[in-house]
Amino acid sequence: MIQIEGLQKKYGKIHALRGIDLTFDLEQVVALVGPNASGKTTLIKCLLGMVIPDGGKILFDGKNIEGDVLYKNRIGYMPQIGRYPDNMRIGYLFGMMKDLGKNRVKDHFDEELIDAFKLGAMFGKPMRALSGGTRQKVSAALAFMFSPEVIILDEPTAGLDPLASEILKQKIQKEKEAGKLILVTSHIMSEVEEIADSIAYIVEGEALFYKSIAEIKSESGEERLGKALFHLLGKRA
Repeated sequence: MIQIEGLQKKYGKIHALRGIDLTFDLEQVVALVGPNASGKTTLIKCLLGMVIPDGGKILFDGKNIEGDVLYKNRIGYMPQIGRYPDNMRIGYLFGMMKDLGKNRVKDHFDEELIDAFKLGAMFGKPMRALSGGTRQKVSAALAFMFSPEVIILDEPTAGLDPLASEILKQKIQKEKEAGKLILVTSHIMSEVEEIADSIAYIVEGEALFYKSIAEIKSESGEERLGKALFHLLGKRA
């Protein structure tokens, strides 16, 4: 589905990505994990076409994304911090996005999260009046709205209350079972363990390893993911 080959990106003297090679297939949840400033955000921005790599390539269904914009119609994205016009009302935002993206939808818009988060009752509120958690709900609902094949979620449960967090986790599982690829970044290992199938661990712009959670636990001899990662990383130190 997505092949990343020798991807490189440099900002001045800083090597954000140092020749990353990764392959992501459909019907799975992959967690992009690593320390702050490890290159995860740059990798996501390259996948979204927001950052142009200095070397390497990204293939989407075998086709190089360089110079292509249509592949983006098949991706949903939830940023870590959603930024919207302060005076725009929630209902207008969803209406505008539907109008802009109507050609992306084959059957109907996916409004499951709008209903589950009870956002319809807030359609008259301007974005400036929303809490951080409600903004996260809006971003999540927009990411799934067009039923994309690939969904990228950057720290998706940050700021969400426990009920909303559980709703989103169940939605992620449902979409995986429907054959989607979900890429998630998170620093919460209990959450990663709950929703992800595999982990791509990125350090200083390199993919240190890309393994299933079952493999990580088996190799480390630990049952809890946090301890398992600590064990593996300690061996490599």
